[in-house]
Amino acid sequence: MTGAADLTLLHTSPVHVPVFDALRDRDHPGAVLRHMVVPGLLDRARERGPESVVPDLCGLLGEAGGPVLVTCSTLGAVAEALAPAVGAPVLRVDRPMAAEAVRTGPRIAVLATVASTAGPTAELLAEEAAGREVSVAVHLVDGAWELFEAGDTDGYLAAVAGAADAVTGADVIVLAQASMAGAAGLVRTPVPVLSSPRPGLAAALRLGERPPG
Repeated sequence: MTGAADLTLLHTSPVHVPVFDALRDRDHPGAVLRHMVVPGLLDRARERGPESVVPDLCGLLGEAGGPVLVTCSTLGAVAEALAPAVGAPVLRVDRPMAAEAVRTGPRIAVLATVASTAGPTAELLAEEAAGREVSVAVHLVDGAWELFEAGDTDGYLAAVAGAADAVTGADVIVLAQASMAGAAGLVRTPVPVLSSPRPGLAAALRLGERPPG
C-alpha cells in the first residue's frame, strides 16, 4: 500500500478543475489535488510562443513544492523541461495518452482546436514512438475553440466529435487537448479515440505516491 498522493495541477482554464476532481473522486479517493488556474499563460503562449511563458512557469512550478501535472498541451513540453530547475517532477497531461496511441497503431490522427497545440502534440508522439514508424495527421477543428471561449461546451464537444467521425485511414484518434475529452463519449467512429485527463492524472499521482511511514 502507498500513502495518499498530493498533486498540483496547473490549468489554463477553470473548466478543467471539476473534470479532474471528478476523476479523482471516481478513481483515486484520498488523493489531494491542488489546482492553479492561470488563463493568461495560454493567451501569451499562443501570441508569442511557449518559450515566452518560461519565467512564469518556473515560478508557478517552484511554488508547488511537489509533483505537478500540466493540463495545457501547448505548455506541456516547456513545463516538463523545467523539472530539473524547479526540483520536482513535472508531467504533461498528454504524455500517457501519446504512449498509448503509438502502442495502438502506426497511423495516428490528431484532433486539435487550438493551432498552438498541433506542433507540440506531433513532437510528443514522435518522441513516444522512440524510433518506431508512425504517421501523424493533424486536423484542426475549425470554429470549435470559439465555441469553447463562448462557454458553449455542448457545441464545442459536438464539433470535436463530428471531426473525429470524419477521420479516415487512422488506427487511432488522439484528442490533443484536455478540454476535448468529453467528445470521446459522443463519437460514432469504430476507431479508438483517446483523451488525456484520466491516464494523465493516474500517471501524475504515481509520481507523488509515498510509502507508508
